[in-house]
Amino acid sequence: MKLYEEFLEEARDFNGYEDLKNNFKIKIPENFNFAYDVVDRYASEDPKKRALVWCDDHGDEKIFTFEDMSRESRKTADFLVRNGIKKGDAVMLMLRRRYEFWFFILALHRIGAVAVPATTQLLQKDIEYRCSAAGIKMIVSFETGKLQQEVEKALPQCPTVRSLVTVTGSRKGWIDYTKEVQSCSDSFEIPEGKNITSNEDIMLLYFTSGTSGYPKMVVHNFLYPLGHIITAKYWQNVIDGGLHLTVAETGWAKAVWGKLYGQWLCGSAVMAYDMESFKPDLLLEKMAHYGVTTFCAPPTVYRYLVRRDFSKYDLSALKYCVTAGEALNPDIYDKLLELTGLKLYEAFGQTEATVMAGTFPGMETKPGSMGKPAPGYDLLIVDQDGKKCAPGQVGSIVIDIRNGKPFGLFSGYYHDEEMTAAAFEGGLYRTGDSARYDEDGYIWFEGRDDDVIKSSGYRISPFEVESVLSLHPAVMECAVTGVPDKKRGQAVKASIVLAKGYKPSRELELEILDFAKTRTAGYKQPRIIEFVDELPKTISGKIRRVEIREQDSKQQ
Repeated sequence: MKLYEEFLEEARDFNGYEDLKNNFKIKIPENFNFAYDVVDRYASEDPKKRALVWCDDHGDEKIFTFEDMSRESRKTADFLVRNGIKKGDAVMLMLRRRYEFWFFILALHRIGAVAVPATTQLLQKDIEYRCSAAGIKMIVSFETGKLQQEVEKALPQCPTVRSLVTVTGSRKGWIDYTKEVQSCSDSFEIPEGKNITSNEDIMLLYFTSGTSGYPKMVVHNFLYPLGHIITAKYWQNVIDGGLHLTVAETGWAKAVWGKLYGQWLCGSAVMAYDMESFKPDLLLEKMAHYGVTTFCAPPTVYRYLVRRDFSKYDLSALKYCVTAGEALNPDIYDKLLELTGLKLYEAFGQTEATVMAGTFPGMETKPGSMGKPAPGYDLLIVDQDGKKCAPGQVGSIVIDIRNGKPFGLFSGYYHDEEMTAAAFEGGLYRTGDSARYDEDGYIWFEGRDDDVIKSSGYRISPFEVESVLSLHPAVMECAVTGVPDKKRGQAVKASIVLAKGYKPSRELELEILDFAKTRTAGYKQPRIIEFVDELPKTISGKIRRVEIREQDSKQQ
């Protein structure tokens, strides 16, 4: 059952990248609602089709069919309505990778309420900001460490929050979902009249992790899931009847990239391994046990995985691997290919969009390149005057929307018309990232616009230098930044987290500097190395180079 084909203007196998890019088009259905038009459709026509495989670190597992997902999400919708949630209300979901996340997000879609996924790593001030900015009416969570305590501490500063829901156990002041949902009806019907959802209604609200400043609130409407057909079918290459695993926690946009919309549209079940902390061997063990067929993780996860003994795990079911989130270092690509025979296919996207650029079927893989523009996205690299850059010239990544926005691109920033207007000024969406073309039209990530180092008249990509340093066996992780320098304007500095078994020393510092000298041009070479225990990161795991720069400026 190739359900995704019903939403294409031309359903066929495309003959290479150019055919896909030029001829892939999505039909606009009337009042599309993923819960009714996809989940319930499967529940009616293929009810026993596997939808979700869930497991945790304690040996618990649950396998849900589409019939199960339809029933449980209908009951959850009834639960929400009974507790005062109506169309347009914002509900924050802090559920890590618990299976109840799928019940709730689908239930919110049914009602036309706004799902606001959030990470369980948030603290009191984070929760206060989100509740105030988004007008949160309900918070749904489970007890893990001090999460619910943080919610309770934030509550006095969250006047819009009417109710707290726990999906595990009972807690004073919280509604016990597991207990109350048992009496809820599974016959929740499609809303009618003013309560029906329309394509332009707000379906999802994401707070970006941001490398500086307060998180922005990204709005996605009810057509957003259709943009992920490209994500799942033509980048992740999910298999109808297969099992896809994306490691992301449900608090991040990457989760619905790989744990819901595109995969189910294309017939693949999704796996949710609710890990309490990342342990490479346990992840590989779960992948082998459940027979994962397609896999997506950021480069950092692959960096840890390829250091494990793959001979211990039967990964024969694995057919396709992809990565995004940070540019890929070639050494990881080579090692995975050696261990599995599988190439890694990269892509580029943001919370504001779906896959904007990627390595698609029929394209040569170039480790470190984000590939070429995705179908539907008129992606360009432009200079300061808005002209398309020549090969090798670094410029800003923009999306030309003068002929209309692509499916999957966000509607705007919530309650911020000024920021939205600035983001789309002149008919271009400015991503805030820099890149360059090569002679074959492939795109190479350079970094955030404000991360690019300007030294002696050269523009230097932090990633390019990080890729070289990461080849040294002592380097587990590194971040390259620019520090003020009287002669050069900026000098290249590398902050390095050492691999297990290595200790900081002047000798090791000189060894790494010499290593870099033989592998990169003189103007790119680090002048300063600092060994650190950890790198500052956003709660989604992105390196905050801005924080390193701020710390350095205070020491000047």
